[in-house]
Amino acid sequence: MLRTLRILLVVGVLLMTLGAVGAQDSNTLILARAADTTGLDPHTQTAFASIRLLELIYEPLVQVDSQLNIVPALAESWAFNEDATVLTLNLRQGVTFHDGTTFEASDVVATLERILNEETGAAARANYLSIASIDTPDDYTVVLNLSQPDVPLLAALATVNAGIAPSELIASNGFSEATIGTGPFILSEWIPEEITRLLANNNWWGEGPFVDGIDMRVIPDEASILAALRAGEIDFALLNDPLVATLLIGDDRVQLNAVPALAYHVLQLNPAREPMDVLEVRQAMSCAIDRQEVLDTASLGEGTVTGPLTIPAYAVPLEDYFCYTKDLARAQELMAASGVEPFTITVIAASAEPPTALSEAQSIQAQLAEIGITVEIEPLELSVYVDRWLKGDFDAAIALNGGRVDPYPMYARYWTKTGNLQIVANYIDDTLDALMQQGRAEPDPAARYEIFAEFQKHLVEMAPWIWLYNGYEYTAQQPYVSGFQPNPTDSLYSLAWTRLDR
Repeated sequence: MLRTLRILLVVGVLLMTLGAVGAQDSNTLILARAADTTGLDPHTQTAFASIRLLELIYEPLVQVDSQLNIVPALAESWAFNEDATVLTLNLRQGVTFHDGTTFEASDVVATLERILNEETGAAARANYLSIASIDTPDDYTVVLNLSQPDVPLLAALATVNAGIAPSELIASNGFSEATIGTGPFILSEWIPEEITRLLANNNWWGEGPFVDGIDMRVIPDEASILAALRAGEIDFALLNDPLVATLLIGDDRVQLNAVPALAYHVLQLNPAREPMDVLEVRQAMSCAIDRQEVLDTASLGEGTVTGPLTIPAYAVPLEDYFCYTKDLARAQELMAASGVEPFTITVIAASAEPPTALSEAQSIQAQLAEIGITVEIEPLELSVYVDRWLKGDFDAAIALNGGRVDPYPMYARYWTKTGNLQIVANYIDDTLDALMQQGRAEPDPAARYEIFAEFQKHLVEMAPWIWLYNGYEYTAQQPYVSGFQPNPTDSLYSLAWTRLDR
C-alpha cells in the first residue's frame, strides 16, 4: 500500500512538473528516454540504457570524443614503450570521488583487478587480459606491464565498463547499494521504470556541469516523447526509433541531432545449437537475407548495410564479403548440400532496445521462409532479454551491439579463445583468434587494416552472426539547449557541458 501511494505521488509530481517545465526557470535538464537502466555496476552492465546513465557518474582513464579521438579523462597523458608492452598513465591530480575521497593510483589498481577477476563477470574483461602486473611508482602514476604487445589497450580503456571506482567501494563490493564515481553528476534517486535524478557534481575536475542536475524520465512510447518535445514539456530526448526521429526533419520547433552510429544491428545465430552448427545452414541463411530490405523495412533506410566493423577506417567493400547480396538460388543449394530438413528456430528480440528489433525479426522471418526455415519470434522485456542474451540462451537473437573505435576491443570478448562473452557468440576458430592476436600486436595502421579486413571476411563467410546495418544515433533538444556534442558512440558524456538558455 505504501509503495503504491509513493508511486502515485511520484507520478502526480511528474505530471505537474512536466506541464510546468516550459514555463519555469529551472536549471535542471529534463531528459526523456524509452528504456530504463537495468543495473548500476559499471563493470558488468551491457545494456545501452545502463551505459548512458553510468557514464555520467563513473569515468574511465580516457574518453572518445565526437571525432572518435582518444582524449584525456582521469589520465592526463600516457605513453607506450617502443614495443607496446608497457603503458604508463599519468593521472589527473586534484580529483575527488562523489564521497569526497581523493582519486589516486590505488583506485585504478583496485578497479582493474576487479575487472580482471573472473568472478566479477566484467563485460569487457577480455580486452584487458594482457595486463600481467601493475606498478604505481607514486600516487599519480600507473604502469601497466603487459604480457604481449597490445596496441589497442588504450582504446579499450575508453569505456565506462572500465570506469574507475574508489578502492573502498570495491573492497566492500557495494555496487548494488552505492554509486560513487568521479563523474560530472551524482546519482540522487532511481525509481526503476519511472525516473532517475542526477545532481551536478560541483566538485568535478572538469569545466562544468552547467546545469544543476538531470531528471531522466522513462516514457516507453517514443511517439509520446516526440509529443512532449513539441509541447515544450521536456528539454532533451534520446530517440532510438528512426520512424519517430525522422518526423522531426524540417521541424523548426525542435533540433534533431543524427550521427552515423558505431553500434550495429545483427542477427546472432547460436552455432552451438542444431542445425546452426552446420556451416552450410548458416551460410544459406546469410545468402537468403536481403540486408537492405531489412534496413528499409525496419528503419526506413536510415542507415547503411555494414560488415562486422563499423569503424570508418576499417570498412571493407561489401562486394568483398561472402554472399552479401541476396542470392536465393545459392541459399537453396547450400541448404540442399547441408542435408538438413526444413526446421524451426526461435528468435528473441527486446521490446525496447532497439525499437526496430521486432520489425527486423519480421523481415528476416519472411525471407528465411523462402528456404524452408520457420522463424518464431519471442519478444522479451529488456532486462529479461539481457539475461537470456548473456547466458547465450537462444537459437538466434536480434541484437544492437555497441561499436568501439578499435577492432580488438570491439570483438575480443566474442571471437577470441579468452573472450569473456564466448557464451554469447558460441563460436570460435583458430583463424579468428590468430587474426585478432596479430591485429592486437601490429602497430602499423596499413598492416592492421589488412589483418582486420581478412578477419571480417572470414567471420562473414563462417556466418556465426549475420550483420545487417548500422543506423544513426539520434537525440533531440529544445532550441535553448546548447553545448551537447552528438557522438557516434551514443555517449551522453557531453551533457556535462550542456547549458540551458531558457
